Amino acid sequence: MRRDKNGRPSLAALFASGLFCVTLSYATLACAAAARAGDVLAVETREGQMLGQLPFDAGHAICLRWSHSVTGGAVADCFENRSGTMVLTRSYLHDFAAGLGEVAGRGQLQPSAGGGYWITGIDEVIPGNALALRVGPMAVNHTLSGGGQSLSLSQIAADTPVVLRLKPDRP
Repeated sequence: MRRDKNGRPSLAALFASGLFCVTLSYATLACAAAARAGDVLAVETREGQMLGQLPFDAGHAICLRWSHSVTGGAVADCFENRSGTMVLTRSYLHDFAAGLGEVAGRGQLQPSAGGGYWITGIDEVIPGNALALRVGPMAVNHTLSGGGQSLSLSQIAADTPVVLRLKPDRP
């Protein structure tokens, strides 16, 4: 075990700083994100209890992906952190079924190489950097992904209202 300059074990400092993480599903991501300075996308209950988070630095994107509850097809909303402001930039839709489709004046429709289509150039600021979401069950599998990491919201908060909140790292 390493010791600090006063001879005390440094393991406690590692736990306190969040740099020592046990590799367990979503808890690892929250722990890893807490260990780094920078902006995060926090997943909170409506009461403000933290359920998890992903790093979300300026200029980066995070996508919320799920399976449509009626058709089962893939759907995604992608957000960018623009200097501390959460912006919906694009959406993926597998087809125009069950209420999905383009809204006039809101982005451009582009076919996706793998089927379905993207609506790009949405550029819609999320008011207050907070998006309310009722997380679906595992069949829907609401999942956040970005920066090579993912967090299954359905695994940690199925059938629960949550808030996705950009928390800028500002003094």
